[in-house]
Amino acid sequence: MTDAPSSTPPTVAVIGAGPAGLMAAERLASAGLRVVVHERMPSVARKFLMAGRGGLNLTHSEPLQPFLHRYDAPARARISGWLDAFSPADLIAWAEGLRQETFVGSSGRVFPQAMKASPLLRAWLARLEGLGVEFRTRSRWTGWKDGALSFDTPEGERLEQPDAVVLALGGASWAKLGSDAAWVPGLEEAGAAVAPFRPSNVGFDVAWSPLLRDRFAGQPLKGVAVTHAGRTVRGEAMIAAYGIEGGAVYALSADLRDAIERDGSAELTLDLRPDLSRPALTQKLLKPRGKDSLSNWLRKIVHLDPAAIALLREGGPLPTEPCPLAARIKGVSLTLTGVQGLARAISSAGGVALDAVDARLMLKSRPGVFVAGEMLDWEAPTGGYLLQASFASGVTAADGVINWLRRP
Repeated sequence: MTDAPSSTPPTVAVIGAGPAGLMAAERLASAGLRVVVHERMPSVARKFLMAGRGGLNLTHSEPLQPFLHRYDAPARARISGWLDAFSPADLIAWAEGLRQETFVGSSGRVFPQAMKASPLLRAWLARLEGLGVEFRTRSRWTGWKDGALSFDTPEGERLEQPDAVVLALGGASWAKLGSDAAWVPGLEEAGAAVAPFRPSNVGFDVAWSPLLRDRFAGQPLKGVAVTHAGRTVRGEAMIAAYGIEGGAVYALSADLRDAIERDGSAELTLDLRPDLSRPALTQKLLKPRGKDSLSNWLRKIVHLDPAAIALLREGGPLPTEPCPLAARIKGVSLTLTGVQGLARAISSAGGVALDAVDARLMLKSRPGVFVAGEMLDWEAPTGGYLLQASFASGVTAADGVINWLRRP
């Protein structure tokens, strides 16, 4: 990178217009720097808009310590520093500063009142325009050439020499929206260690019976508890034609994926009525069935829907005695035999190793080049944790650029 004349503001190139890149651009422009955002797609923040279709879960309202423990242990200490720079409270205040009021859902998740990304993005882009941020879409970064950044554009190759760079190119999930990890060879050539990408927040393969697969694929399992290796998460799961997915499963996906990679399979246990203890459930099942079929009786007595009852039958004929039937309802065992790939994953694990960047998120092998967002090697479940860390890493990288440019 070059030293800009003192009479003009330094120029920073932000490559990638997702949440991390746009947040870095805002922070840099607010500090008086000239910011040029490059985006390979025809429009910005496509993955952000896709995430907003499900309600745009911005962050979570839980206290900081349990919040931090949602992130994978190797990255936790680093992410703690990012959250010091931009906390969940800061993110909420930022959204409301864009006139996007937020609310806390029953699960503790934080959403904008509009429950979608487009109003927030429009207000955000208007703010960035007001700050003088320049956007160049269809501008694909291809690496360095003769000390300059090289971009493939509709007009041909373009070379630029900014004073600093923020790379926010995403991970390896949702390639059709721009996160295809095509940047990996260039970063490795620049001396940065990059961990292989693996699917995260992803579904798992289960060998369903044809009846369950054909009749119940796409059906939710609401209010369940899922357990693996002694860790239990309550939430919602979803029966898929290939197996099982959903928020509760995603929260365990890193451990499940690692177990399958290590052992060839993983065991997942579902409690279909976690709000009832086994003795209380057994007591309910002591009530006479009368002329009801077993399925109708279970629906009436313990409020199991047809999908849950079909799942109970996957383990063989249903017991008729209350105690073993309660045990089955409280512990449906599934054998997961495979992991869905990156193409179906919500996010990815892997990326630029955290020890390849300093505390400011600057590449140790390439001074003046900073990295943010899912390009870095960290992992978190859905629930607001992914977006929160992406935003916070963008702030951290931008602050690092500002401090680096002010060096003697």
